[in-house]
Amino acid sequence: MRLVIIGAGFAGMYAALSAARLRDIQGVTPEELEIALVAPEPKLVVRPRLYERNPETLTAPLLNVLNAIDVVYVQGSVETVDTQSRMMQIAYGKDLSKSLSYDRLVVATGSRLFRPNIPGLAEHGFSVDSLDDAVALDKHLHSLANRPRLNGRDTVVVAGGGFTGIEAATEMAGRLPEILGKDTKTRVIIIDRNSVIAPDMGEGPRPLIDDALRKLGVETRLDAGVASLDESGVTLSTGEHIETETVIWAAGMRAAPLTAQIPAERDNSGRLLVDRDLRVPGVQGVFATGDAARAACDDDGNYALMSCQHATRMGAFAGNNAAAELLGVPTKPYQQKAYVTCLDLGEAGALFTRGWERKVEMVGDVAKKTKQEINTVWIYPPKAERAAALASADPERVTDL
Repeated sequence: MRLVIIGAGFAGMYAALSAARLRDIQGVTPEELEIALVAPEPKLVVRPRLYERNPETLTAPLLNVLNAIDVVYVQGSVETVDTQSRMMQIAYGKDLSKSLSYDRLVVATGSRLFRPNIPGLAEHGFSVDSLDDAVALDKHLHSLANRPRLNGRDTVVVAGGGFTGIEAATEMAGRLPEILGKDTKTRVIIIDRNSVIAPDMGEGPRPLIDDALRKLGVETRLDAGVASLDESGVTLSTGEHIETETVIWAAGMRAAPLTAQIPAERDNSGRLLVDRDLRVPGVQGVFATGDAARAACDDDGNYALMSCQHATRMGAFAGNNAAAELLGVPTKPYQQKAYVTCLDLGEAGALFTRGWERKVEMVGDVAKKTKQEINTVWIYPPKAERAAALASADPERVTDL
């Protein structure tokens, strides 16, 4: 029997750990149930941190962890999945491909930044969506110091006033003076089509976010979208033109394209609709998890978000349940009743809320300390020690924060 997991993000990593954990509990050998993880590289990109300095350091190796729990790593990118024959084609190297069969499949392919067809966005926009994107932005920012103080060199525009946009903008407010000099008059501007900043955060946290932006000197342009970008800057839907050499796109996410190859229903973000066990209904042997799945996380109408907080726990349930079906033991319905947010606000600290109503629990330096602990400890892979690694993936114990 073979269980294949596509993706080495937070959901894929925990799916592998959890499946291996159940295999161990059931006394089944790796020869009897092979667990394979397919990804271009055996590393976790710590994506929630890519807005930070030195993005090239924000990865964690996975091969030692996978070896410790007897999970086979398969290098490559899955190009096609045939759910009828339960076969996939994997591209690797230069113009090379190989086939891999599965008895159960966990789709943990994550998400991608949605880049609409806005004139100039592909040529002139930056992002913090992937490791390569973040490294390119970082190199660009450092190159600004060698350019003349013209044409909006000292201005950064962030398109998107949600979680990612706010974290990127507040980071830029501190990073730009470091690069360009403390005496440089820098500007950071957030653009958002909504009438308020952080529309999803609710009434409680929003005044605190507004205060932090004012403290940092971050400007906003609300009720405005990006109409076009060119070498001179960005033109808004209101007609305003802002001179800048740096536009960071942070507006909207979509499930990775591979989900479209699974013959099942998807939501507007491309996520596969799944049942409470994270199975894809109507497609035998396929589970979806993390940003690739739209999953109810309680009985109150709340659905998992595209976040590492939900991906880690969803991954643990998906891996457990895919293995459980093969091993003939009961599955565990996914549930994640607790929900928190911890928003980095740069030099203004951070904001920590609890619950879907986003009740503020911590602000400022206290919340910042929690954010740093989350970013540097909690979301990293477990140590490559078999017992500890497997124990970390108990679906009922994976942290809800």
